[in-house]
Amino acid sequence: MSAVEHIREIGIVPVVRATSAAEAFEAVEAIREGGIPILEITLTVPGAVQIIAELSRRIGDDALIGAGTVLDAEAAQGCIAAGARFIVSPSLDIPTIDLCRRLGVPVFAGALTPTEIVTAWKAGADAVKVFPANAVGGPAYLKSVKAPLPQIQLLPTGGVSLTNAADFIHAGAFALGVGADLVDLGALRRGEAALITDKARQYVAAVAAARA
Repeated sequence: MSAVEHIREIGIVPVVRATSAAEAFEAVEAIREGGIPILEITLTVPGAVQIIAELSRRIGDDALIGAGTVLDAEAAQGCIAAGARFIVSPSLDIPTIDLCRRLGVPVFAGALTPTEIVTAWKAGADAVKVFPANAVGGPAYLKSVKAPLPQIQLLPTGGVSLTNAADFIHAGAFALGVGADLVDLGALRRGEAALITDKARQYVAAVAAARA
């Protein structure tokens, strides 16, 4: 199964924005325990590229490790060299898409307006990360965009929560990018990683139920 098919099947891309490597590793374990074998390590995490390399070495056979907040082709190249199997950007950078296409690594380019979304898709993005999705109307916005562009796979990110997850799926999302609502750093710091594991299970169930 390809990385894109795997992401579509699970339907959730957890966005890990930790403040340290130790915190990132702990978050990853809690998410995996909850049944989501997909992790997006953002480049805002200190030592992110080394974390991607370490995770790829440790659990690369059992989980899909990707890089997020990738702003340019140079950063994408470093992440891919470290073992990232997909690249996610918050914005549209054509050279990053070109590099990923050349290396055969899936890329989810960030876009917001219909023009940006179509531009990203035409440039070769495997899916388009609609960001910040909830700030511009959430599921209703996604549904409006999807109506004339049914062929474009959309990954809403930004403000996705258990409350609106089903609505985003019904609106046509190919998968959901989920940050703080799932990767609860406060829970980690209180020694309550089990809360993240439980939330991950709830997300898996919510996506499955919405698709059914």
